[in-house]
Amino acid sequence: MIRLYDNGVYLLNGAEIVEDTGNVQVPVSKEEAAKNTMAYGILKEHNTSGNMDNLQIKFDKLTSHDITFVGIIQTARASGLKKFPIPYVLTNCHNSLCAVGGTINEDDHMFGLTCAKKYGGVYVPPHQAVIHQFAREMLAGGGKMILGSDSHTRYGALGTMAMGEGGPELVKQLLNKTYDIKMPGVIAIYLEGEPMKGVGPQDVALAIIGAVFKNGYVNNKVMEFVGPGVKKLSADFRIGVDVMTTETTCLSSIWTTDEKIQEFYEIHGRSGDYKELNPGACTYYDGCVYVNLSEIRPMIAMPFHPSNVYTIDELNANLQDILHDVEQKALVSLDGAVDYSLQDKVRDGKLYVEQGIIAGCAGGGFENICEAADIIKGHNIGADAFTFSVYPASTPIYMELVKNGVVADLMEAGTVVKTAFCGPCFGAGDTPANNAFSIRHTTRNFPNREGSKLQSGQISSVALMDARSIAATAANKGFLTPATAMDVQYKGQKYHFDGNIYANRVFDSKGVADPDVEIQFGPNIKDWPEMSALPENLIVKVVSEIHDPVTTTDELIPSGETSSYRSNPLGLAEFALSRKDPAYVGRAKEVQKAQKAIESGTCPLDALEELRPVMDTIQKTYPDVGKGNIGVGSTIFAVKPGDGSAREQAASCQKVLGGWANIAIEYATKRYRSNLINWGMLPFLTDADHEALPFANGDYIFVPDVRKAVEEKADTVKAYVVGDGLKEISLRLGDLTDAERQIILDGCLINYYKATM
Repeated sequence: MIRLYDNGVYLLNGAEIVEDTGNVQVPVSKEEAAKNTMAYGILKEHNTSGNMDNLQIKFDKLTSHDITFVGIIQTARASGLKKFPIPYVLTNCHNSLCAVGGTINEDDHMFGLTCAKKYGGVYVPPHQAVIHQFAREMLAGGGKMILGSDSHTRYGALGTMAMGEGGPELVKQLLNKTYDIKMPGVIAIYLEGEPMKGVGPQDVALAIIGAVFKNGYVNNKVMEFVGPGVKKLSADFRIGVDVMTTETTCLSSIWTTDEKIQEFYEIHGRSGDYKELNPGACTYYDGCVYVNLSEIRPMIAMPFHPSNVYTIDELNANLQDILHDVEQKALVSLDGAVDYSLQDKVRDGKLYVEQGIIAGCAGGGFENICEAADIIKGHNIGADAFTFSVYPASTPIYMELVKNGVVADLMEAGTVVKTAFCGPCFGAGDTPANNAFSIRHTTRNFPNREGSKLQSGQISSVALMDARSIAATAANKGFLTPATAMDVQYKGQKYHFDGNIYANRVFDSKGVADPDVEIQFGPNIKDWPEMSALPENLIVKVVSEIHDPVTTTDELIPSGETSSYRSNPLGLAEFALSRKDPAYVGRAKEVQKAQKAIESGTCPLDALEELRPVMDTIQKTYPDVGKGNIGVGSTIFAVKPGDGSAREQAASCQKVLGGWANIAIEYATKRYRSNLINWGMLPFLTDADHEALPFANGDYIFVPDVRKAVEEKADTVKAYVVGDGLKEISLRLGDLTDAERQIILDGCLINYYKATM
C-alpha cells in the first residue's frame, strides 16, 4: 500500500522511479536534477537572497482568521505598520460564535473589518467561509506562494505553495521583510492506481500520515505529489489529501496540475490563475513515498493523534486489543487525570460512537458532502445518542448543496447542516458528552481537541475518518461502518460556483488603504506588554517538566473557549498549560516577580526570597554577576514540543509569564521553534536522555554570558544547574539566522522592529 524509499530517487519523465543507490545512470547530475522539482522552481521565483541555499522568501498573499489576526495586526502596528503591502485576507471562521466570551468575538470581527479598511485588506464576515476554502476559491494561483497564520495553510493541489506559520512570520511580510529558511528537502509522493469506490481523501491522507509521522520522513520538507495516480483524482479529492499534509510535519506541499485543476479555476471564474506544473524530465528527490491508491481501504485514526491509524476493518476485527492499546496510550496523553475507557463502546461485538461530524477545511468540501448524502439517503441516524452534523466549508458550497438537493437528503436522515465554521476542529463547537466518542472528518484528534477539560474531570475523544465512512456509520445508526460496506450509487454532482455571494458580502479594499479609518477596539483587545532585551547573564527556573513523546500546541495553550482571549495577551496567558500542568501559571508568575523587580530598579531577592541562596551559590564562582547584568525567568522542558497548530500563543503566553527559554530534545515543527524565537525565547536543545535529565522541575539553571554566546553565534552554551554548588551542563541553540539572533537579543520581534525601523 505504502512504501518509503531508503535513499533519494530520480523521477524520469514524471513516471519512472529510479532509486539512488550510488551508481545509477541518469542524464544530468544530482545537483541539476534537484533543481527540476516544482518546489525548487517556485521557491526560486520567490527568493530574494540570490542564494538558493539560504532563502529569503516574499509571499504573494497572506491569510489569517479571527483567532490570529488581532495579535498579528497589533504586533505589526507596534512595529510601524502603515499599509498592507500585499493582499491580506482576514477571515472569521474560528471565533464565529459570538455568544462565547460576551462581546469579545464580535469585537475582534469589528477590529478586523476596520483594519481591512484602514490598511487595505480583505474582510470575510463570519459564516461565509472557512479560511482555507476561501483561499482555494479566491486566492490560490499556479506557481504562487501564500503564507497563513493557520497550520493547515495548504493549497498545493491547486499549484500553490502555501505555508502555515505563527503570526510573527506574517508580521515580517506586512513590514516588507522576508521569510528566512534554508532550502528544504523535497520528498516525492508518488501516487499510482485509483481509489476504490467508498474510499475518500481522508483515507489516503491518514494512510500516508501513519507511514511517515513517527519516523519524521518528511519533517520540515516539501511533499511533492507526482505519478500517474494524480490524474485519477478529482480536484476536491486532491485538496482533501493535501490539507492533511500538515499532520506529517512537512513544511509545505505542491502537486502536478492538469486539466482537472484548470477546470477548478474556470469554475471559480479565475481561469487566468491556472498554471501547468510538472517536474522536469529527470528530477531528483531526497526521498520517496510510494502510494498505491488501489490498495487504500477506509481508515480510522484512533485517539489521540492522526498517525494512530488502522483500517476500519482491522479495528472492527480486533476491537478489544486495539481499544486496550488506545487506553494504554491515554495513560500517557492524559497523565491519568481522568478514568478513560472505550470498552463500553462495544455493543454486541460492534463499536458504537455517539457523534459524527463532517466539517472545516478537510471535510467540508463539495464532493465529500455530496457523497456522504448519497450514502445516507434512504436511511436515518435513529433516535438514540448518535448525532450527525455537517458544516459546508463555504457559503457558495452550501448554496449549491441546497440547489442540488443534498441538504434536503441530509436533513431528512436526521443530519444537522450548519454554516461554515471551524469550531468542531478545535473544541469550540459540537463538544460531545462526557466519555462520548466522536468520529470526524476534520484535521486533528489531539487530547482535549474536541473540547473536554481534564481539570474539570471531563473527557471525550475523537477518531478521524473520511466523510464517506462517517456517513456509512450514520446510516448504520452509530455503529462503526466503512463506506466500502455500503452498496451506493454515487451521483457525481457537478459544482457551480456563485461568485455573487462573496461580491455581495465580502469587504475588499482592492488594496487601497484609508488611513482616516478609526480602528474599532473592544475592551478585551490589549496591547502586548513591554518585553526586556536578553540580559548578559540569565537565571531560569524549570517550572514545568513534560515527558510525553510529543507535546502539542493544544497542550501548551488550549483551544476551544480560550480562543476568545487570543486578542488579550495577559488574559490568554492564564490558560497556558492549564490542561497539561495546571500549576504552571502560578509557578511562572512567582518567578516573574524577580524579573519585574529588576525592570523596576528594585532588588529581585526581595521579590523572590528563594532566589537568595541561588545567587549566593552563583556568586561564589561568578562574583561579578548581580545588579545590572542578570535576568530571571522561567523555562519549561518537553521532549518534543510544538506539534500541531501554528498558533504563536503557544510561545507568547510563556513569554508574557516571564519565560526566557524552552529546553527540548527536539522541536516537533519549525513553526513552533520560530514562534519561540520571534518572542525572544531561547530555543535550547539538550542531548541528555529525557529519563535521566541533569535537572528537574523546580531547579534553577544559570546561563552565564548568554548574550555574548548569542552575539558570537555559539551553538553550544555552557550552563549550570544550581544546587549546593554549580553542576555544569551543555545546551545547544541550533541553527539561527543573523536576524533570529538579533530578535532574541532584542527580546522579541516587536523590539527588533522598533530598533530597525
